[in-house]
Amino acid sequence: MRAGIALGSNLGDRLQNLCVARARVLAINGVGLPVKTSHIYETEPVGCEPGAAAFLNAVMEVEWSSYSTDALLPELKEVERAMGRPSRYPRNAPRIIDLDLLYIDDLMPSVEELTLPHPRMFERRFVLAPLAEISPELVLPGQTETVAKLLARLPAEPHVSLTTASF
Repeated sequence: MRAGIALGSNLGDRLQNLCVARARVLAINGVGLPVKTSHIYETEPVGCEPGAAAFLNAVMEVEWSSYSTDALLPELKEVERAMGRPSRYPRNAPRIIDLDLLYIDDLMPSVEELTLPHPRMFERRFVLAPLAEISPELVLPGQTETVAKLLARLPAEPHVSLTTASF
């Protein structure tokens, strides 16, 4: 199965935070190759406190070989915790690392902590731009259009720009 994961950071060494998170995700039992990783994008903060730093964002797609579709989310939360992100935090607060599980194949589970595909990803240019880079023709469950077409329908703001940084 393919799993899409969004990565974001706006505290500390943002690029290093993304690189460490990517490596730790790849070390999760059940995550395998092939891996697609977008370039890194810089994004104006959305809904954050005034003066919050810009985010670096990326998306990666991995093979997920576990039979348990809800097992990946706790692993991602553990990566966040191990990197210093508190388990309780205000919504849209600045963060060292943010890992969002976007999708697992064409599954559409909805349980207490997990709804797939991620319910707000279709509103977020900072998610759809890197996802469209690696999988422009992907049609996610519940959608009729490709990721590239969904991205084209979003307003230009907030601004998302490709950086020269890479993994």
